[in-house]
Amino acid sequence: MKRTPNRRVAGFTLVEVLVAMMVMAILAVMAWQGVDGIVRTRDASQARLEQTLRLNTVMGQFEQDLQALQETTAVPGLSFDGATLRLTRRAEQGLQVVTWSLRPSADGAASGNLLRWASPPAKSSNELQEVWMQTQQFQGVEPGQLRTLVGVAQWQLYCFRGNAWSNCQSSGDIAPTAVAPGASAPPQPQRQALPSGVRAVIDFSGPDLTGNLTRDIALGPQLP
Repeated sequence: MKRTPNRRVAGFTLVEVLVAMMVMAILAVMAWQGVDGIVRTRDASQARLEQTLRLNTVMGQFEQDLQALQETTAVPGLSFDGATLRLTRRAEQGLQVVTWSLRPSADGAASGNLLRWASPPAKSSNELQEVWMQTQQFQGVEPGQLRTLVGVAQWQLYCFRGNAWSNCQSSGDIAPTAVAPGASAPPQPQRQALPSGVRAVIDFSGPDLTGNLTRDIALGPQLP
């Protein structure tokens, strides 16, 4: 009987196995880095999109408040002191006093928070005056104040009066008092005429938003 000689079974040496494992490890690290980069980019894009949507929503509300301005003989229609904007706007059941105020952050950061507060509709001049006086004592922690934007370093408002822009803190034109023909004008306190436009300049220095934003808002005609 003829014996078949034993054949040597081919295999991998230890060095070849180690080299293959090293190559696989490098490929795995490269693949993980690629996936991690995609995830990070997606998260950053999603966060940026949410910030943009929130900013657009806030500025849309700000524009609606200004376009609903209403002059009254009880309180000013618009007042800005450099930090807080107070305005009187039309509502479904009366008039509202709305404040937009820049307040320091609770953590002591250099940038602050832009807060919005709106009063319940007032149905009488006394109610409107009472609410207006209350807003002058606000400290930024009152119930109902909504934190709209964070990371705001400063903001400034400019009013369009007399075919030119000027700081809203400066005095504007005096609004004429309507008097019926043949009637004598009763003594009334002078009030500033509302501007025909408002420009908001907001500087951001927070971790989410940087740079500045400028928005021009045209004010509509006043309703009687």
